[in-house]
Amino acid sequence: MRRIAVMGSGSWGTGFGMVLADAGGEVAMWAREPEVVEDINHKHHNNAYHPGLELPPSMWASGDVQQVLRGAQIVVLAIPSQTLRDNLSAWREMLPPDVTLVSLMKGIELGTVMRMSQVIAEVTGLPESQVAVVSGPNLAREVVQRQPAATTVACGDEGRAQALAEATTTAYFRPYYTTDVVGTELGGAVKNVIALANGMAYGLGFGENAQASLITRGLAEMSRLGAACGANPLTFLGLAGIGDLIATCTSPLSRNRTFGENLGRGLTVDETIAKTKQTCEGVKSCQSILDLATRNGVDMPITEQVVAVVHKGMAPREMLYNFMSRDPKAEQGHEGLS
Repeated sequence: MRRIAVMGSGSWGTGFGMVLADAGGEVAMWAREPEVVEDINHKHHNNAYHPGLELPPSMWASGDVQQVLRGAQIVVLAIPSQTLRDNLSAWREMLPPDVTLVSLMKGIELGTVMRMSQVIAEVTGLPESQVAVVSGPNLAREVVQRQPAATTVACGDEGRAQALAEATTTAYFRPYYTTDVVGTELGGAVKNVIALANGMAYGLGFGENAQASLITRGLAEMSRLGAACGANPLTFLGLAGIGDLIATCTSPLSRNRTFGENLGRGLTVDETIAKTKQTCEGVKSCQSILDLATRNGVDMPITEQVVAVVHKGMAPREMLYNFMSRDPKAEQGHEGLS
Protein backbone atom coordinates (compact mmCIF):
# COMPACT_ATOMS: atom_id res chain seq x y z
CA MET A 1 0.00 0.00 0.00
CA ARG A 2 1.27 3.46 -0.97
CA ARG A 3 2.19 5.58 2.10
CA ILE A 4 1.05 9.21 1.80
CA ALA A 5 1.29 12.16 4.19
CA VAL A 6 -1.10 15.11 3.89
CA MET A 7 0.17 18.18 5.71
CA GLY A 8 -2.98 20.11 6.50
CA SER A 9 -6.43 18.89 7.51
CA GLY A 10 -8.58 21.70 6.13
CA SER A 11 -11.34 21.46 3.56
CA TRP A 12 -9.27 20.56 0.47
CA GLY A 13 -6.52 18.71 2.35
CA THR A 14 -9.15 16.38 3.78
CA GLY A 15 -10.91 16.05 0.42
CA PHE A 16 -7.73 15.22 -1.47
CA GLY A 17 -6.67 12.84 1.30
CA MET A 18 -9.95 11.01 0.81
CA VAL A 19 -9.25 10.73 -2.94
CA LEU A 20 -5.81 9.24 -2.21
CA ALA A 21 -7.30 6.78 0.27
CA ASP A 22 -10.06 5.76 -2.15
CA ALA A 23 -7.32 5.20 -4.75
CA GLY A 24 -5.70 2.63 -2.43
CA GLY A 25 -3.27 4.69 -0.35
CA GLU A 26 -2.63 4.72 3.38
CA VAL A 27 -3.10 8.39 4.24
CA ALA A 28 -1.64 10.05 7.33
CA MET A 29 -3.08 13.51 7.99
CA TRP A 30 -1.21 16.18 9.94
CA ALA A 31 -3.58 18.35 11.95
CA ARG A 32 -2.65 21.19 14.26
CA GLU A 33 -5.85 20.95 16.33
CA PRO A 34 -6.09 18.02 18.81
CA GLU A 35 -9.86 17.90 18.40
CA VAL A 36 -9.48 17.32 14.63
CA VAL A 37 -7.01 14.49 15.28
CA GLU A 38 -9.46 12.95 17.74
CA ASP A 39 -12.35 13.31 15.31
CA ILE A 40 -10.47 11.66 12.41
CA ASN A 41 -8.99 8.81 14.43
CA HIS A 42 -11.95 7.83 16.60
CA LYS A 43 -14.99 8.84 14.56
CA HIS A 44 -13.57 8.83 11.00
CA HIS A 45 -14.99 12.33 10.53
CA ASN A 46 -13.59 15.83 10.14
CA ASN A 47 -16.62 17.73 11.33
CA ALA A 48 -14.71 21.00 11.51
CA TYR A 49 -14.70 21.15 7.70
CA HIS A 50 -16.98 18.40 6.38
CA PRO A 51 -19.74 17.70 8.92
CA GLY A 52 -21.23 14.22 8.61
CA LEU A 53 -18.70 12.95 6.04
CA GLU A 54 -17.38 9.48 6.84
CA LEU A 55 -13.69 9.19 5.96
CA PRO A 56 -12.13 5.98 4.57
CA PRO A 57 -10.67 3.64 7.23
CA SER A 58 -7.17 3.96 5.71
CA MET A 59 -7.02 7.64 6.80
CA TRP A 60 -5.61 8.56 10.20
CA ALA A 61 -4.30 11.74 11.81
CA SER A 62 -1.64 12.99 14.19
CA GLY A 63 -0.28 16.28 15.45
CA ASP A 64 3.22 14.76 15.42
CA VAL A 65 4.89 15.87 12.18
CA GLN A 66 7.62 13.23 12.35
CA GLN A 67 5.09 10.44 12.80
CA VAL A 68 3.05 11.64 9.82
CA LEU A 69 6.06 12.02 7.50
CA ARG A 70 7.82 8.78 8.46
CA GLY A 71 8.12 6.51 5.42
CA ALA A 72 5.96 8.69 3.16
CA GLN A 73 6.42 8.22 -0.58
CA ILE A 74 4.19 11.21 -1.35
CA VAL A 75 3.87 14.32 0.83
CA VAL A 76 0.94 16.59 0.04
CA LEU A 77 1.18 20.21 1.18
CA ALA A 78 -2.29 21.59 1.88
CA ILE A 79 -1.69 24.68 3.99
CA PRO A 80 -2.23 28.41 3.30
CA SER A 81 0.31 29.52 0.69
CA GLN A 82 1.72 32.40 2.74
CA THR A 83 2.58 29.99 5.60
CA LEU A 84 4.43 27.52 3.38
CA ARG A 85 7.98 28.80 3.80
CA ASP A 86 7.93 28.83 7.61
CA ASN A 87 6.20 25.47 7.95
CA LEU A 88 8.35 23.70 5.37
CA SER A 89 11.53 25.09 6.95
CA ALA A 90 10.54 23.28 10.15
CA TRP A 91 9.68 20.03 8.33
CA ARG A 92 12.42 19.70 5.69
CA GLU A 93 14.85 17.60 7.77
CA MET A 94 12.11 15.00 8.28
CA LEU A 95 11.31 14.52 4.59
CA PRO A 96 12.33 11.18 2.98
CA PRO A 97 15.00 11.79 0.29
CA ASP A 98 13.15 10.52 -2.81
CA VAL A 99 9.74 11.81 -1.80
CA THR A 100 7.33 13.41 -4.27
CA LEU A 101 6.17 16.74 -2.82
CA VAL A 102 2.72 17.77 -4.01
CA SER A 103 1.40 21.31 -3.73
CA LEU A 104 -2.35 21.91 -3.46
CA MET A 105 -1.74 25.60 -2.77
CA LYS A 106 -2.98 28.22 -5.21
CA GLY A 107 -1.03 31.35 -4.45
CA ILE A 108 2.09 33.41 -5.15
CA GLU A 109 4.43 34.20 -2.26
CA LEU A 110 4.34 37.81 -1.08
CA GLY A 111 7.64 39.65 -1.46
CA THR A 112 9.47 37.04 -3.53
CA VAL A 113 6.59 36.56 -6.06
CA MET A 114 7.65 32.91 -6.24
CA ARG A 115 5.29 30.14 -7.22
CA MET A 116 4.68 27.50 -4.58
CA SER A 117 6.77 24.85 -6.37
CA GLN A 118 9.69 27.29 -6.44
CA VAL A 119 9.36 27.95 -2.71
CA ILE A 120 9.24 24.20 -2.04
CA ALA A 121 12.39 23.52 -4.10
CA GLU A 122 14.27 26.44 -2.53
CA VAL A 123 13.39 25.59 1.08
CA THR A 124 13.93 21.82 0.83
CA GLY A 125 16.92 21.87 -1.53
CA LEU A 126 15.22 19.13 -3.57
CA PRO A 127 15.17 19.34 -7.39
CA GLU A 128 12.04 20.79 -8.96
CA SER A 129 11.60 17.43 -10.70
CA GLN A 130 10.45 16.05 -7.32
CA VAL A 131 7.82 18.76 -6.89
CA ALA A 132 4.35 18.35 -8.36
CA VAL A 133 1.23 20.51 -8.29
CA VAL A 134 -2.45 19.61 -8.51
CA SER A 135 -4.95 22.16 -9.80
CA GLY A 136 -8.33 22.07 -11.48
CA PRO A 137 -12.08 22.54 -10.96
CA ASN A 138 -12.09 20.70 -7.65
CA LEU A 139 -14.56 22.26 -5.22
CA ALA A 140 -13.89 20.33 -2.03
CA ARG A 141 -17.55 19.90 -1.03
CA GLU A 142 -18.35 18.14 -4.31
CA VAL A 143 -15.22 15.99 -4.23
CA VAL A 144 -15.94 14.64 -0.73
CA GLN A 145 -19.45 13.77 -1.94
CA ARG A 146 -17.67 11.71 -4.60
CA GLN A 147 -19.22 13.68 -7.44
CA PRO A 148 -17.34 13.37 -10.78
CA ALA A 149 -14.39 15.72 -11.17
CA ALA A 150 -11.19 15.99 -13.19
CA THR A 151 -7.92 17.74 -12.41
CA THR A 152 -4.44 18.52 -13.71
CA VAL A 153 -1.35 16.92 -12.17
CA ALA A 154 1.84 18.74 -13.18
CA CYS A 155 5.49 17.84 -12.64
CA GLY A 156 8.67 18.54 -14.57
CA ASP A 157 9.42 14.81 -14.39
CA GLU A 158 6.75 13.29 -16.64
CA GLY A 159 7.17 9.83 -15.10
CA ARG A 160 6.57 11.25 -11.64
CA ALA A 161 3.53 13.17 -12.92
CA GLN A 162 2.10 9.99 -14.42
CA ALA A 163 2.73 8.05 -11.20
CA LEU A 164 0.95 10.72 -9.16
CA ALA A 165 -1.96 10.66 -11.61
CA GLU A 166 -2.23 6.91 -11.10
CA ALA A 167 -2.15 7.40 -7.32
CA THR A 168 -5.14 9.77 -7.50
CA THR A 169 -7.36 7.95 -9.98
CA THR A 170 -10.73 6.77 -8.66
CA ALA A 171 -14.18 6.07 -10.09
CA TYR A 172 -15.12 9.73 -9.47
CA PHE A 173 -11.78 11.58 -9.74
CA ARG A 174 -9.88 11.69 -13.04
CA PRO A 175 -6.44 13.33 -13.26
CA TYR A 176 -4.67 14.37 -16.46
CA TYR A 177 -0.89 14.84 -16.27
CA THR A 178 1.40 17.46 -17.80
CA THR A 179 4.92 18.81 -17.42
CA ASP A 180 3.73 22.45 -17.47
CA VAL A 181 4.12 23.32 -13.81
CA VAL A 182 4.28 27.08 -14.50
CA GLY A 183 0.95 27.23 -16.33
CA THR A 184 -0.80 24.92 -13.88
CA GLU A 185 0.27 27.02 -10.89
CA LEU A 186 -0.46 30.40 -12.46
CA GLY A 187 -3.91 29.26 -13.57
CA GLY A 188 -4.73 28.18 -10.02
CA ALA A 189 -3.45 31.42 -8.48
CA VAL A 190 -4.94 33.95 -10.91
CA LYS A 191 -8.41 32.39 -11.05
CA ASN A 192 -8.90 33.19 -7.34
CA VAL A 193 -8.42 36.90 -8.05
CA ILE A 194 -10.85 36.84 -10.97
CA ALA A 195 -13.35 34.99 -8.77
CA LEU A 196 -13.17 37.83 -6.25
CA ALA A 197 -14.06 40.30 -9.01
CA ASN A 198 -16.83 38.06 -10.32
CA GLY A 199 -18.25 37.68 -6.83
CA MET A 200 -18.28 41.46 -6.40
CA ALA A 201 -20.23 41.80 -9.66
CA TYR A 202 -22.77 39.24 -8.47
CA GLY A 203 -23.03 40.89 -5.06
CA LEU A 204 -23.72 44.22 -6.74
CA GLY A 205 -26.64 42.63 -8.56
CA PHE A 206 -25.10 42.40 -12.04
CA GLY A 207 -26.10 39.51 -14.27
CA GLU A 208 -24.50 36.91 -16.49
CA ASN A 209 -23.25 39.37 -19.12
CA ALA A 210 -21.02 41.14 -16.61
CA GLN A 211 -19.84 37.89 -15.05
CA ALA A 212 -19.08 36.23 -18.40
CA SER A 213 -17.15 39.32 -19.46
CA LEU A 214 -15.05 39.25 -16.29
CA ILE A 215 -14.35 35.52 -16.65
CA THR A 216 -13.31 35.91 -20.29
CA ARG A 217 -11.11 38.94 -19.70
CA GLY A 218 -9.75 37.21 -16.61
CA LEU A 219 -8.69 34.33 -18.84
CA ALA A 220 -6.87 36.88 -21.02
CA GLU A 221 -4.98 38.19 -17.97
CA MET A 222 -4.10 34.66 -16.89
CA SER A 223 -2.88 33.77 -20.38
CA ARG A 224 -0.76 36.93 -20.76
CA LEU A 225 0.96 36.36 -17.42
CA GLY A 226 1.52 32.71 -18.25
CA ALA A 227 3.07 33.55 -21.62
CA ALA A 228 5.44 36.04 -19.99
CA CYS A 229 6.51 33.43 -17.42
CA GLY A 230 7.10 30.64 -19.96
CA ALA A 231 3.91 28.59 -19.59
CA ASN A 232 2.35 26.51 -22.35
CA PRO A 233 -0.60 28.65 -23.57
CA LEU A 234 -2.73 25.54 -24.13
CA THR A 235 -2.68 24.89 -20.36
CA PHE A 236 -5.06 27.81 -19.88
CA LEU A 237 -7.61 26.17 -22.17
CA GLY A 238 -7.60 23.07 -19.96
CA LEU A 239 -8.67 22.04 -16.47
CA ALA A 240 -6.07 24.15 -14.64
CA GLY A 241 -7.07 27.22 -16.66
CA ILE A 242 -10.60 27.79 -17.93
CA GLY A 243 -11.94 24.74 -16.05
CA ASP A 244 -10.88 25.96 -12.63
CA LEU A 245 -11.75 29.55 -13.56
CA ILE A 246 -15.38 28.65 -14.40
CA ALA A 247 -15.90 26.58 -11.25
CA THR A 248 -14.36 29.15 -8.92
CA CYS A 249 -16.09 32.15 -10.49
CA THR A 250 -19.58 30.66 -10.68
CA SER A 251 -20.08 28.30 -7.75
CA PRO A 252 -21.49 29.42 -4.38
CA LEU A 253 -19.18 26.78 -2.89
CA SER A 254 -16.16 28.87 -3.94
CA ARG A 255 -14.62 30.79 -1.03
CA ASN A 256 -13.16 33.49 -3.25
CA ARG A 257 -16.39 34.10 -5.16
CA THR A 258 -18.33 34.20 -1.87
CA PHE A 259 -15.78 36.62 -0.40
CA GLY A 260 -16.21 38.93 -3.40
CA GLU A 261 -19.99 38.61 -3.21
CA ASN A 262 -19.95 39.77 0.42
CA LEU A 263 -17.84 42.78 -0.56
CA GLY A 264 -20.28 43.57 -3.34
CA ARG A 265 -23.17 43.44 -0.86
CA GLY A 266 -21.48 46.10 1.26
CA LEU A 267 -19.43 44.25 3.86
CA THR A 268 -15.92 45.49 4.59
CA VAL A 269 -12.86 43.30 4.06
CA ASP A 270 -12.50 42.75 7.82
CA GLU A 271 -16.18 41.87 8.19
CA THR A 272 -15.94 39.42 5.30
CA ILE A 273 -12.81 37.77 6.74
CA ALA A 274 -14.63 37.30 10.06
CA LYS A 275 -17.67 35.84 8.28
CA THR A 276 -15.71 33.53 5.96
CA LYS A 277 -13.46 31.93 8.63
CA GLN A 278 -11.43 30.05 5.99
CA THR A 279 -8.43 31.06 3.88
CA CYS A 280 -9.29 32.92 0.67
CA GLU A 281 -6.10 32.70 -1.35
CA GLY A 282 -7.13 35.48 -3.75
CA VAL A 283 -7.20 37.99 -0.90
CA LYS A 284 -3.70 37.02 0.20
CA SER A 285 -2.17 36.62 -3.26
CA CYS A 286 -3.73 39.37 -5.40
CA GLN A 287 -0.94 41.81 -4.50
CA SER A 288 1.84 39.32 -5.21
CA ILE A 289 0.23 38.36 -8.53
CA LEU A 290 0.09 42.04 -9.50
CA ASP A 291 3.73 42.43 -8.45
CA LEU A 292 4.68 39.44 -10.60
CA ALA A 293 2.81 40.94 -13.55
CA THR A 294 4.52 44.31 -13.07
CA ARG A 295 7.96 42.68 -13.01
CA ASN A 296 7.14 40.95 -16.30
CA GLY A 297 5.56 44.00 -17.96
CA VAL A 298 2.11 42.37 -18.13
CA ASP A 299 -1.10 44.43 -18.01
CA MET A 300 -3.66 42.91 -15.58
CA PRO A 301 -6.42 45.51 -15.11
CA ILE A 302 -8.90 43.25 -13.27
CA THR A 303 -6.21 42.15 -10.83
CA GLU A 304 -5.15 45.76 -10.34
CA GLN A 305 -8.71 46.78 -9.46
CA VAL A 306 -9.16 43.84 -7.05
CA VAL A 307 -6.00 44.92 -5.21
CA ALA A 308 -7.45 48.43 -4.96
CA VAL A 309 -10.63 47.08 -3.34
CA VAL A 310 -9.04 44.53 -1.02
CA HIS A 311 -5.99 46.50 0.10
CA LYS A 312 -6.75 50.17 -0.59
CA GLY A 313 -10.41 50.53 0.35
CA MET A 314 -11.89 51.17 -3.10
CA ALA A 315 -15.62 50.49 -3.40
CA PRO A 316 -16.49 47.45 -5.58
CA ARG A 317 -18.80 49.54 -7.78
CA GLU A 318 -15.93 51.93 -8.50
CA MET A 319 -13.72 48.96 -9.39
CA LEU A 320 -16.16 47.85 -12.08
CA TYR A 321 -16.58 51.41 -13.38
CA ASN A 322 -12.80 51.78 -13.70
CA PHE A 323 -12.54 48.51 -15.59
CA MET A 324 -15.40 49.36 -17.97
CA SER A 325 -14.16 52.90 -18.68
CA ARG A 326 -10.74 51.88 -20.02
CA ASP A 327 -9.81 52.95 -23.54
CA PRO A 328 -11.05 50.65 -26.34
CA LYS A 329 -8.56 48.12 -27.64
CA ALA A 330 -8.39 45.12 -29.97
CA GLU A 331 -9.46 41.83 -28.38
CA GLN A 332 -6.50 39.99 -29.90
CA GLY A 333 -3.09 41.54 -30.35
CA HIS A 334 -0.07 40.22 -32.18
CA GLU A 335 0.78 37.92 -29.28
CA GLY A 336 -2.70 36.54 -28.55
CA LEU A 337 -5.28 37.90 -26.12
CA SER A 338 -4.54 41.54 -25.36
